[in-house]
Amino acid sequence: MATKTESKQRSNNRNSNRSNGNKSAFNWGGDTGVLFGAALAGAAVGIAANMGRKLFVQATSGAMGDWADALATEHKMTLAIFDKIEATSDDQTMMRTTLLAKLKYALTKHALEEENVIYPALRHANSVHDADTLESEHGYVKTHLYELETMAKDSPEWLARVRDFRSMIEHHMQMEENEVFPALRSQLSDEQNSKLSAMMNKEGYKFA
Repeated sequence: MATKTESKQRSNNRNSNRSNGNKSAFNWGGDTGVLFGAALAGAAVGIAANMGRKLFVQATSGAMGDWADALATEHKMTLAIFDKIEATSDDQTMMRTTLLAKLKYALTKHALEEENVIYPALRHANSVHDADTLESEHGYVKTHLYELETMAKDSPEWLARVRDFRSMIEHHMQMEENEVFPALRSQLSDEQNSKLSAMMNKEGYKFA
């Protein structure tokens, strides 16, 4: 049977353990609270960054003018990414991977705007052949992107494939900018063009 002195010692030890921070894992105070707060702060920053990206995409789309001007601007931005890719060397595999991801994002957003808004408007305006031709070419865009993603980034053939891809993209862009889109815009009233611009901007904002 424990003496009074031993019982007192055990009581003092328990008090000492509590005061030295031997806390439950479910205790939200102290360091755990700090970590939890940091996690919340990180999540808030991520949400804010995502919202900022959406607002930026929406603002820049609206500042580009009507739908045809906006798409032409996106074409130029896409070609600028191609320029950066073509300036890389075979040993810059990480740079090529990063730039290819940017190219894929830009082309995917652009394709959704055209396929969900502009090409249906072309069909409604009795330009079915043009709409079908342009949309079918988007399938080859996806094929090129897939091939570039799966090929070795340090292969000389990779950059050659990029140049073939760019040639196809430029032909597609020229057909849109010089023939199809001006013809469609001329058939629509100012109000219809404005509505088409708003619809396209909304579609692009979804992908931001």
